[in-house]
Amino acid sequence: MRVLVVSQYFWPETFRINEVVLSLRDAGAQVTVLTGKPNYPEGRVFDGWRAGGVVRERWEGVDVLRVPMLPRGRANAVGLALNYLTFAASGALLAPWLLRGRRFDVIFAYGNSPLTQVVPALALKALRRGPVALWVQDLWPQSLQATGFVRSRALLKAVERMVRLLYRGCDLLLVQSRAFVDEVARLADPRKVVYHPNPGELALRSQEAPGAPPFVFADAFNVVFAGNLGTAQAIPTIVEAAERLRARTDVRLVLVGAGSLGGWLRDQVAQRGLVNVDLPGRFGPETMPAVYARASALLVTLAAEDAFRMTVPSKVQAYLAAGRPLVAALDGEGARVVEEAGAGLCVPAQDAAALASAIERLADAPAPVLDAMGRRGRAYYLEHFEPERLARRLLELFAPAAGGRGPTRDAAAAVRGDTPEAR
Repeated sequence: MRVLVVSQYFWPETFRINEVVLSLRDAGAQVTVLTGKPNYPEGRVFDGWRAGGVVRERWEGVDVLRVPMLPRGRANAVGLALNYLTFAASGALLAPWLLRGRRFDVIFAYGNSPLTQVVPALALKALRRGPVALWVQDLWPQSLQATGFVRSRALLKAVERMVRLLYRGCDLLLVQSRAFVDEVARLADPRKVVYHPNPGELALRSQEAPGAPPFVFADAFNVVFAGNLGTAQAIPTIVEAAERLRARTDVRLVLVGAGSLGGWLRDQVAQRGLVNVDLPGRFGPETMPAVYARASALLVTLAAEDAFRMTVPSKVQAYLAAGRPLVAALDGEGARVVEEAGAGLCVPAQDAAALASAIERLADAPAPVLDAMGRRGRAYYLEHFEPERLARRLLELFAPAAGGRGPTRDAAAAVRGDTPEAR
């Protein structure tokens, strides 16, 4: 099957679409990627690339086309808007020429924010280059409102109308969370909407010794948070929980990553004298298996917003694969997965007291209890989120769209939750 992946973000930026591309390749698909210039999260174009011009690359046996775009800068509203719009515009204008003479069985758009990145895919569809399958990772306009990026009711309504139009142009709408199904179907033909979860990380397929982590852990019960340090992740809640855990000298919170609140977090740790918080920095995804293996427990947090109740953060799959107990301070679908797996403790989003209490409970739990949580999480991951299995299912979902028939009966069953994958 010939698959064109359209994603504003791609390697060397660290997004799950990188590994999905590799999994599709390994499943037998001929994959091409249309993307922008790497600039996330620093906001400047990575060394070795420049914002202007078209670049053709070969990565891991996959053809990659990069179109010009403005970097996001310091993540202010104007910079982000220009970043979003320039990729959409340059992709829509240049992709038909760059891919002239080529047709695809499916054009697969990775739909995290911004949703405008589906525009080049729809432009190619209009030229009969292939049907479009959009994988909805973030709900618009809900996520724009939840992060505070857009506050105007009129503008949010305008975004909703745009989303409805974009959804209407797609042949297949995949959603990463079962809680997304009704929200997406409200703006689109429900027959197009199919649940397809994010897979775990390829590096975590095996639990063989992953080597040494890229930094030294303290001799303590280390609760590791790995990923974006941003507004959506309710970082202030983690700081407040650390404040409540001051007296527990045997417990440390290790926050690995970077993001818009990284500077604020460092300042808070210094001002409050939180010696129980470690900030080792951001590291490549290849180092994460070693970090997870060394963790005593793994932490996932989200803000208490309606949009996030319907989201399963991709780090949940990675944590389950690592076979370590989880502390989940979030609501809704993400908490449901952790609870259903029996992989750890869940507390309400943005409840610092409950989060601190849950961490203490895990720190005081006997090793066999913690090990059992880890084993249950790993087993759940293998059943629901294993990358190779999900890549094969993805190609099966593409097949009817490629034939112009829309989702199959099995796909419709997946929406209702009647398949083994959805149970």
